[in-house]
Amino acid sequence: MSYPIDKKLVIAVSSSALFDLADSHRVFLERGIEEYRRHQEEHLDTPFGHGVAFPFIRRFLYLNEVFSEEQPVEVVLLSRNSPETGLRIFRSIEHYGLDISRAVFMGGASPHSYLAAFNAALFLSANEEDVQNAIEEGLPAGVVLPGNTTDKPDDAELRVAFDFDGVIADDEAETVYKESGDLDRFMEHEQQKQHIPHRPGPLADLFRGLARLQQLENKKAEENAHYKKVIRVAIVTARNAPAHERVITTLKDWGVSLDEAFFLGGMEKARVLKVLKPHLFFDDQRRHLSASAADTPMVHVPFGIANKPI
Repeated sequence: MSYPIDKKLVIAVSSSALFDLADSHRVFLERGIEEYRRHQEEHLDTPFGHGVAFPFIRRFLYLNEVFSEEQPVEVVLLSRNSPETGLRIFRSIEHYGLDISRAVFMGGASPHSYLAAFNAALFLSANEEDVQNAIEEGLPAGVVLPGNTTDKPDDAELRVAFDFDGVIADDEAETVYKESGDLDRFMEHEQQKQHIPHRPGPLADLFRGLARLQQLENKKAEENAHYKKVIRVAIVTARNAPAHERVITTLKDWGVSLDEAFFLGGMEKARVLKVLKPHLFFDDQRRHLSASAADTPMVHVPFGIANKPI
């Protein structure tokens, strides 16, 4: 029996993250809403190109084929389009064979307020205002940054990488460092609290949901020695020893067993990401994303002290 939606791992995605809407958006900006509507009608059967989040979403939906009895995941489309202008979006979804059936069309307004109604653990959008509004309301969201998308159809593995502080966990430790400006003070603070788990950050539910799916995979692997796992989750953080211990304490408290963690001690994250090749990398600090590998799909989580004006 499939999970009801309140038990599923749900991701909400905007059309701007899922597809490349650059040409349509240019029509809207330069020629107005009526020409935009006409443009969509004239190109109704022309599918949009892949957006930055497309490879991630395609693989995420594939998990329902892997776990065909449980059907544990769902993707919901949240769009600023009207139902009329959004028709081309659904034609594109059908063209690519994406199993997305639920949608919200807001006719120009932000759709982020409906995240809780759909039990979404993440809202992916290229609209920074929508994401910032969601974060300020305590909702899980990230800005999909412009970048190159490469997708290998025969590669089914879903690779997701997270920064730790301000993404999976709260920004308590970052606050200590930002306010003191002292790395030694940060290390001392984390050593003193190494046995105290961090409070959850904005994407904690997504991270824990992926961990639950990995547990389903482990069960499959136990039953079938030939089963090849398709979910790969990693933490890529600037922390190093001994500040790594509180990360491990937090994961143990949440009942999460993680296969891969990179404690880089301030080393450039791009060096690891180029090898790991995640389909999305989540970080709360925009400068880390800008400095990282250009061919890695990046998501900025504008949460906490790292995103407050100096």
